[in-house]
Amino acid sequence: MILSHRIALDPTEKQREYFVKAAGCARFVWNWALEAWNTEYAAGDRPSGFSLQKKFNALKYQQYPWMKEIYSGAHARPFINLQKAWNGFFKKISQRPKFHKKGRKDSFYVANDQFKLNNKTVRLPHIGWIRMRESLRFDGKIMNATVLRKAQHWFISIKVDVGEDYKRKRIIDGICGIDLGIKAAATVVGTSGVENFISPKPLAASLKKLRRLSRSHSRRKQGGSNRRKITNRIARLHVRISNIRKDFWDKITTKLCRENQAIGLETLNVSGMLKNHKLARAIGDVGFYEPRWQLEYKSKLYEAKLIEASQWFPSSKTCSNCGCVRESLMLAERVFHCDQCGHTQGRDENAATNLMKLAESKYPRLEGNLRLGRGRALSSLVEPGTKPCAETRTN
Repeated sequence: MILSHRIALDPTEKQREYFVKAAGCARFVWNWALEAWNTEYAAGDRPSGFSLQKKFNALKYQQYPWMKEIYSGAHARPFINLQKAWNGFFKKISQRPKFHKKGRKDSFYVANDQFKLNNKTVRLPHIGWIRMRESLRFDGKIMNATVLRKAQHWFISIKVDVGEDYKRKRIIDGICGIDLGIKAAATVVGTSGVENFISPKPLAASLKKLRRLSRSHSRRKQGGSNRRKITNRIARLHVRISNIRKDFWDKITTKLCRENQAIGLETLNVSGMLKNHKLARAIGDVGFYEPRWQLEYKSKLYEAKLIEASQWFPSSKTCSNCGCVRESLMLAERVFHCDQCGHTQGRDENAATNLMKLAESKYPRLEGNLRLGRGRALSSLVEPGTKPCAETRTN
């Protein structure tokens, strides 16, 4: 099992300048390789990352002598990344590779034999030792590292192979179903009751400030220092919004994996949902992509089974009491009512109950394996001084 630990760096001004150059070099090579790939592919050839790298190495120091100052991994790895990106596109599991824009993906690769860790410092090629905000939290074989920038802050993401025996212990062996929504970001129905997690909606809370900064940015002269300062402020605000959203889902997914041996989750066509321009901002603000990938890797850590329902599974239309499926259910109907048995339940609660039953049918609960009353409340997972992000009630 490979885990990544992203650590903030405290580089000097000279080290920051080198980071910018190295990230710019990686971006330049990616764009060069992508343009060469598109040209050869349009001509009917079959390009590859290796063939493009061979052509680039034959001319890079003659045409681009400034690359001698940059660590070689920064202008070698983009060819491997481009090959992986095209493989994913041809297998229809990712989008077509795009050109990288300055400031969007500022990062460069460092091989495991090219850097060294010593407590809270890391030694990188060409620039020496750099202070880190914390030490590496995982023990195991270090695979590689990536130095990246978010807003004006630099980080190093270190991948570590912790082994297949690296597991974390659950505190409750329950079974639950989770239904995602806008009003309640997640409605969880499990063996311990019903929980409604309310999203902080960081984009909506910061939208007024974001609009004000955007207007101020548009009035500044292009290329001026004041425009650059406001650009940095906007970038920091977007990073803060992203961090709040990720932290919200991080607490929920950790809680679910710690307290359940099986989790029923619906498969959503998020890209299709975002095409609804009336709900796109609200859906994006909640962040429906986050819980899926977080549950995927955390379920492996806690040895929990992630049961994914089909995209066409009628979790909202099915009565959780008798199993009757309604022909239609409007989005405005927030309360589910069954015409067959008369069962009435909240729409999201009903869907989460059906997902829990699906998980239970595919992963039967072991007798005596359920330990109720020993779980920690959500408030114990929230840092002191922060607001709880859930409203909890028990049936």
